[in-house]
Amino acid sequence: MARVKRGVTAHAKHKKVYKAAKGFRGRRKNTIRTAKPAVEKAQQYAFRDRKRKKRTFRALWIQRINAAVRPFGLTYSRFIDGMAKSGITVDRKVLSDLAINEPASFQLIAEKAKAALAA
Repeated sequence: MARVKRGVTAHAKHKKVYKAAKGFRGRRKNTIRTAKPAVEKAQQYAFRDRKRKKRTFRALWIQRINAAVRPFGLTYSRFIDGMAKSGITVDRKVLSDLAINEPASFQLIAEKAKAALAA
């Protein structure tokens, strides 16, 4: 039976790990023993933080909306309640963007929400 030399396969596997470890500090970037667990851990963080990113952005949008409705005498929760009562269905991402880039449009929405609360 012929002898099997595995150098090519091993090198290809290692190359894949090194590519993923590019930019890591110290031996974690160029030694397979330390690079492999470092890459695995990095992938765990990446998976977890793809979920966490959605939460973080939602929290940011809520803070921006809250800051934007304060001058109109509303809090965030009262504003959202007023929007629901007035039948306006705009998500928080768009509301946050409107508050920053289109203050006049946001003011109209805030006034409608406030009117719906009063009624």
